[in-house]
Amino acid sequence: MKEQKRRLARLLLEKSYREGDFLLASGRRSDYYFDCRVTALSAEGSWLIGSLFNDLLKDLAIAGVGGMTMGADPLVTAVTVVSQERGRPLNGLLVRKEAKGHGTGQYVEGAGNFQAGDNVAMLEDVVTTGASLLKACSRVRDLGLNIVAVCCILNREEGGAEVLAEAGYNLLSLFTRGELLKIAAS
Repeated sequence: MKEQKRRLARLLLEKSYREGDFLLASGRRSDYYFDCRVTALSAEGSWLIGSLFNDLLKDLAIAGVGGMTMGADPLVTAVTVVSQERGRPLNGLLVRKEAKGHGTGQYVEGAGNFQAGDNVAMLEDVVTTGASLLKACSRVRDLGLNIVAVCCILNREEGGAEVLAEAGYNLLSLFTRGELLKIAAS
């Protein structure tokens, strides 16, 4: 796992990490931006993310993983595919920001793969304030599912973990910014 984490850190720095002046989804300004989708949509990045999240979640009794579309789409897919390969199949679900404007008008795709009371883990690429992850968790809880873990690739360490903790969630991250830079340099 250590070598996979180092490979992912290097790939993330190469493909997804930029320094400059950026406006974040939270409304905050930052001197760096992390666009995980570029890495998550690459073949190697997807496999590494799926593998490392499966390692992180291996001891939890969960039926699947979910997250807010669009950032979590490739993460959920990577985790479900690798879970099948490892013989511990996990289903996936995706939470819309707004209810679907046609058909059933649902907020969550993939809910039919779960039963009320199932345990799930929620995934996010980057956590800054934790707001989008909390919104996704609320929609999933509304389905009657239990959230037993919230996970991200990068914890920016800007208060999101504390906000999530106040809501009863312990954030598990593959990297903090400092860890990412240190591991990629090793």
